[in-house]
Amino acid sequence: VQLVESGGGLVEPGGSLRLSCAASGVSSMIHEMGWFRQAPGTQRELVAQVIVGGSPNYGNSVKGRFIISRDNAKNTIFLQMNKLKPEDTAVYYCSARLSAVSLRDWGQGTQVTVSS
Repeated sequence: VQLVESGGGLVEPGGSLRLSCAASGVSSMIHEMGWFRQAPGTQRELVAQVIVGGSPNYGNSVKGRFIISRDNAKNTIFLQMNKLKPEDTAVYYCSARLSAVSLRDWGQGTQVTVSS
């Protein structure tokens, strides 16, 4: 699976950004898609993920501020990020698993910087 992210950039604290991730190279519906992020010197952490037919799962630090959505027909996901904080600054990676037992595929990452 090839994953291409878009929508990162620089935003002021309190602002919003919307990330997109489009998957290609697969003809069936992808079991799980989601977003992880990694700031310098830290481990990669879950932001949000959604499984086909399931409810979204969010990391504790983004609950109530971020919303993940999915277009199953196009194997595309979106991440609406609201009320952004400087601590949200990181490289955001799109991820996908074709099935529940598949290894996770990763996009190249997109930088999100929250700063005044």
